[in-house]
Amino acid sequence: MLVWILFITLIMGILALDLGVFNKNPHIINTKEASKWTLIWFTLSMIFSGVIYWLYNYGYVENPTALKPTVAAMKFITGYLIELSLSVDNIFVIAIIFSAFKIPQKYQHRVLFWGILGAIVFRGLMIFFGVLIINKFAWTTYLFGAFLLFTAIKMFFAGEDDEFEPKESFIYKTLGKIMPLTSHTDKEHFFIKINDKNHATPLFVALIVIEVMDVLFAVDSVPAILAITSDPFLVFSSNIFAILGLRSMYFFLANMLAKFSYLEYSLIAILSFVGLKMLLHDYIEVPEWASLGFIALSLLTGVLVSLKLSKDEDIIE
Repeated sequence: MLVWILFITLIMGILALDLGVFNKNPHIINTKEASKWTLIWFTLSMIFSGVIYWLYNYGYVENPTALKPTVAAMKFITGYLIELSLSVDNIFVIAIIFSAFKIPQKYQHRVLFWGILGAIVFRGLMIFFGVLIINKFAWTTYLFGAFLLFTAIKMFFAGEDDEFEPKESFIYKTLGKIMPLTSHTDKEHFFIKINDKNHATPLFVALIVIEVMDVLFAVDSVPAILAITSDPFLVFSSNIFAILGLRSMYFFLANMLAKFSYLEYSLIAILSFVGLKMLLHDYIEVPEWASLGFIALSLLTGVLVSLKLSKDEDIIE
């Protein structure tokens, strides 16, 4: 329990520094700054895998599945890469949401900051109940596996017409029935007074839509990580580190999303692999290094193919 408290305290401290020191004044985050922070978050995540090894080696954290320290560290990295790869879809949707509600670039970081706080709470709850269910009812492993495989197939056959329309969504329409909305913004404020009545600004609307969409995406990503391990600390910590790096990755990729369009196939491959692993776990035991290698290779291939084909298209034009 002490390790959990220290970990959550560390995360809250990092977020406080983020908003109160590093991003105290709203500003446009350029590609250079975003790439620096993306590298910092990735490095911190890899360093934390060493902390995982240390914690499990000396028994400082509960180890319900009796994992060896090396295996625990590899499972953390694998879970982190899965969550990071599935976050690419989040980035596409976040870009659409910001565009639809015309959120100024300098205030986008603030929206994502509060979005991450909500994501930590919701992911924590989903992981808690997911681990509880999968440990109590072993057959749910097959259910999660089938769901992930179904999601992969659905993504493969999805067309461009399926693009998310924030202002046509059920979330936006429901929010409009609950509270008065305005299209006006006042700096980074989520609410402004109009005729002595509080109105939600586009920043608040975008925040709520992002929060709900993150919960929907977590329906895929949480079962995917549970396929790697049902150890709650590994699932939670790998998920949180990926979420923390999502903001900088968004600003890094936001202006280059078209160049990484083939990453979608990497996600399909990863979801298919994890789904099949869950469905066949009683018959085929996949070594941890093989899972990590496949996921890393899928991501690398998706990035390289996207960059190569994007470059070829630019030359043709």
